Amino acid sequence: MDLSLSGKNAVILGAARGIGHAIADAFAAEGARVGLVDRDPHIDTVADELARRHGGAVFAEAADVSIEAEMNDAARDLRNAMGPAAHVVFCAGIGSGKFGFPFTRLEPADWRRVLDVNLMGFVHTAHAFAPQLIESGEAAPTHGATLQVLVSVAGQIGSQTDPPYSAAKAAQINFLQCLAKDLAPHGVRVNGIAPGMVRTALNESVWVAGQGSLPESEREDYATWAERKIRTVSPLGRWQEPPEFGAASVFLASPHARNVTGQVLNIDGGQVMHA
Repeated sequence: MDLSLSGKNAVILGAARGIGHAIADAFAAEGARVGLVDRDPHIDTVADELARRHGGAVFAEAADVSIEAEMNDAARDLRNAMGPAAHVVFCAGIGSGKFGFPFTRLEPADWRRVLDVNLMGFVHTAHAFAPQLIESGEAAPTHGATLQVLVSVAGQIGSQTDPPYSAAKAAQINFLQCLAKDLAPHGVRVNGIAPGMVRTALNESVWVAGQGSLPESEREDYATWAERKIRTVSPLGRWQEPPEFGAASVFLASPHARNVTGQVLNIDGGQVMHA
């Protein structure tokens, strides 16, 4: 299937590892020019590795999505390097690092950084890149431009494991729907992709936080905990893998999805349906 992404400009935020890295890899494999944004100071090394693997142009900007000025600078620098972005994918995200059931285990102060990165980071991204997306969408109405955000099933079912994370993801979903309506007249589509259980550092941090709240006799190693949780929450009973999200993201960016906007694609083994 020709996804018509060769030569297009794609920017991935939170691209240093995990799902964000897999999505950046998928765009590079399709022949897109790719800009990587991450607060990881080694993001240049990630860009070099992708460029070697796929033979295309990959640019890197070290920036913290929670800081508006840094996002504005990254958007400007990437535009100067590769032209206006046609596709932007927001994958940056963190949890509170604490077990949040019941919510009174947390303090209000535990919410701030989670909201700053997940919600305000997406807001900063939308403000910084919307002018470029509008320019790209109006210049190529057949193909359009896209803004995507990595949300979560936790934002749809009120996960009690980490209330700040769950609330931030629900807010992302609401905001992407607002953006989809605002940007549709300019040929820009806005969608979310929602993971369920994926082997990432964020998933493992949920296990760490939960185990710390249990008596020694009830604790489980990560593999045992994860396999039991998958069987409990997912009808398919298996992990989701980062490359699946790369495949979904490039499809949503392609003309094949030209009538898809304001939607959340769940790649969760049926978890939301099951819940």
